[in-house]
Amino acid sequence: MAYTALFKSSIGKKLLMGLTGLFLITFLLVHASINAMIWFQDGGVTFNKWAHFMGSNLIIRTMEWGLFFGLILHVVDGLMLYAQNRAARPVKYAYNRAGDNSSWYSRSMALLGTLILLFLILHLAHFWVKTRITGIEKYGLDTENQENLFAVMQEVFRSGLVVAIYVAGCFSLFWHLLHGFKSAFQSLGLNHVKYNETIAVIGIAFSIIVPFVFAMMPISMHFGLVR
Repeated sequence: MAYTALFKSSIGKKLLMGLTGLFLITFLLVHASINAMIWFQDGGVTFNKWAHFMGSNLIIRTMEWGLFFGLILHVVDGLMLYAQNRAARPVKYAYNRAGDNSSWYSRSMALLGTLILLFLILHLAHFWVKTRITGIEKYGLDTENQENLFAVMQEVFRSGLVVAIYVAGCFSLFWHLLHGFKSAFQSLGLNHVKYNETIAVIGIAFSIIVPFVFAMMPISMHFGLVR
């Protein structure tokens, strides 16, 4: 009962947001590292090798389902926290300049999170469904006789519209992380005057580099910068 009451409270929801947020940050780092393998310029052999490992390893597959539930929990908890905060202040102040006290993206985390969720649904339809459900046999094998997920990427990112949507999704991810990275540590009580500045710097760097890597993947595939 005590745990139920905790996670129904504002503090409990923030704690849950912090835990799921750090889990998703870890996943983003791993996923971006795997995606970066496309720039080995070896016809996707290195990328396919690591993608196959990620798709066949039992531990990774188990964590994959944990990721799905963690992502859904993160989004739902965020929206509930947003609704709870709105309900706690049903009447706006007569004079309120929110920009004086907070950035627009920190006040728009629910919207940015929802946009990212919609983008991820599209991403799953493009890749997860093909690799986990319908199969990718029609794309053949690479030069090392591995399933050719690289060829799937080439087909998906042939469309300029799809590339534009992915880049927009990465842009939303940048703004979401810019506030969410540091906020996750604060929600878990892991902030301290001695290392707050370090966390902030790492958070800014992470917020720029990871979405940039994700955005450059479809751009590079579309314009033939990787082969």
